[in-house]
Amino acid sequence: MPELPEVEIIRRSLVDKLKNRQIINTKIDLPRLIKWPNLTGFQSRVIGRSIVDMTRQGKYLLIALDNGNLIVFHLRMTGRLRYLDSGTSGDPYTRIVFQLDNGAILVYADTRTLGTVYALLPGEAWRISGLSTMGPEPLSAEFTIVYLTSLLEKSRGKIKSFLLNQKYIGGLGNIYADECLALAKIYPERIGASLTSAEITALYGAINQVITDGIRDGGTTFRDYRDGNGEKGHHQEHLLVYGRTGKPCHNCNALIQKIEVGGRGTHFCPQCQK
Repeated sequence: MPELPEVEIIRRSLVDKLKNRQIINTKIDLPRLIKWPNLTGFQSRVIGRSIVDMTRQGKYLLIALDNGNLIVFHLRMTGRLRYLDSGTSGDPYTRIVFQLDNGAILVYADTRTLGTVYALLPGEAWRISGLSTMGPEPLSAEFTIVYLTSLLEKSRGKIKSFLLNQKYIGGLGNIYADECLALAKIYPERIGASLTSAEITALYGAINQVITDGIRDGGTTFRDYRDGNGEKGHHQEHLLVYGRTGKPCHNCNALIQKIEVGGRGTHFCPQCQK
């Protein structure tokens, strides 16, 4: 699943190409991906409008239009967005096409068709619960050590599940949650309130660091993820624990293990993470 770093890289690779382009038509092969409004309403809200900007909130991509409306994409497991010049071969899993005034197209492709797309009027962000209730993102001014400490002091759940809760921290997913805990040397089944001040400080730094590194490396590609130009990320070459079950820890050579925490596969070093 694309997480904050991957979605940010997609945004960066597309924003300059999309700004000031007009959407002249749409081709929607799988209408059920449009979650709001209905198909006709969606088209009426976007066709003929110019793109003002492309932003991101957590794992959501938002295209701002000149009438104040927003096109919102949640890529989920296998969704991807790509800008294609006229005459360029498309993606075999194309589900939605936005035709632009310069002859290019913006393609939404999705192998497993789990993603969602919305066209929202100003003030309609509440229609997407994950967007309207999202907590502060790593690297933001709102995400402070004081904020993280105040939540963890009251947390009776496992720290891995805490990190995946988008109401607490926006944008973290399974890959980067495992990496945060590995870097901070915290066992994923620890109860949040059990963390010491020093451990919370280490975790806070680790969260910001793994997100920074993921963006620097163009995101993590195992299967489907591509940026807006169709390029793979290479952060998978630098992962500490995720996807490395049975391989030696980079720090102590103990073999990385995998367990399930809150229904999610979780990778950790049994020696380093306590």
